[in-house]
Amino acid sequence: MALRARTDPRKSPQQSRSEATVEAIVQATARVLVKEGYDRASTNRIAAAAGVSVGSLYQYFPSKEALVAALVDRHIEEMTAMLEASIDAVHGAPIPVAARALVELMIRAHAVNPKLHKVIAEQVPRTGRLNRLHEVERRVADRIRAYLEPRRSELRTTNLELSVFLLVSAVESLTHAAVVEHPGFSVEALADEITALVVRYVMCDPPSC
Repeated sequence: MALRARTDPRKSPQQSRSEATVEAIVQATARVLVKEGYDRASTNRIAAAAGVSVGSLYQYFPSKEALVAALVDRHIEEMTAMLEASIDAVHGAPIPVAARALVELMIRAHAVNPKLHKVIAEQVPRTGRLNRLHEVERRVADRIRAYLEPRRSELRTTNLELSVFLLVSAVESLTHAAVVEHPGFSVEALADEITALVVRYVMCDPPSC
């Protein structure tokens, strides 16, 4: 049985200079992954792109998998913080307003670096970070559930757990596919259509409320 590559960093930077080195290495990892793809990426290529020696790279990261894992962790942490803050900001807004804000946010999140996002999505299983992506969805789902809970009288469905699952999955899949796989759509038109889909699914018609 093949040994699994170590994905934890060897050590954490303790000084500003070492922090700058690690930052350069992680940024170089992103550039090499986008340019070369996962299979052609190597610690030698990444070290060269970062302007450091391979020995310096290995002081902090024991393998290419560890570098990708660090990049994935950073990407997920940044996306999660942005999503949670934005959802909290519209906690008191009406459902159509909150839905539009969430959709626009997801579009922006995927559009920051779509090529890198695509590589990360494809390579996460190799680094054992797939559960981290699910963690983002779970944390966003918690925020959406907290938003919808006091608005149950406005909802079309009585199964809140199922509705939250479908909402998070649908918006994530649609925005990912549109921005990463099929770029070229008008952002405004895309946000309009996905928001309409969400609102029609979530809200009940006045006579039946």
